[in-house]
Amino acid sequence: MLKANFSGYALEAGTDEAGRGCLAGPVVAAAVILPKDFEHPFLNDSKQLSEKQRFELKPFIEKNAISYAVDFVWQQEIDEINILNASILAMHKSIRKLDKMAEFIIVDGNKFKPLGEIPYETIVKGDSKYLSIAAASVLAKTYRDLYMAKIHNEHTYYNWKKNKGYPTKEHREAIRNHGITEYHRKSFRLLSEQLQFDF
Repeated sequence: MLKANFSGYALEAGTDEAGRGCLAGPVVAAAVILPKDFEHPFLNDSKQLSEKQRFELKPFIEKNAISYAVDFVWQQEIDEINILNASILAMHKSIRKLDKMAEFIIVDGNKFKPLGEIPYETIVKGDSKYLSIAAASVLAKTYRDLYMAKIHNEHTYYNWKKNKGYPTKEHREAIRNHGITEYHRKSFRLLSEQLQFDF
């Protein structure tokens, strides 16, 4: 059973990101403030849900949240500042976009940087413990999946519609055969042989 609140503050924002381990595309974060009576029969960590369930939850969360926001950090910036900093930046951007100022932030994982004076807590596996983080994980994942499905049409042989930019065997094979696109993260190890040298 996921908990409704960690801090006791009414305007507690849960935040999470999607796409951290991908080879292509942005990292996407969401921030969500839920009312204390929020409930849904299958809201959980987005990784535990089917794609159909996530897309069923998306409009329900958007309709019933006190406030929610989603933001993107693009692959060029990921290459410049690294994926951890980009993930935290995406979370900061989504929290700043909320139309209500968060009184407290709960973050999935164990890494975060202060955002102004707002108190926060990092929670390992927070997306399977707190409703607002689970809701943020669903929004981050669905917004990112929709974006990857859109750019799939520009470069169909990578099959981003299916793999969403994650390092699947099929995705790596397409990189080997077709090279990289403007959407690929050039600072990532895109092929396993990248670090091998012939002597």
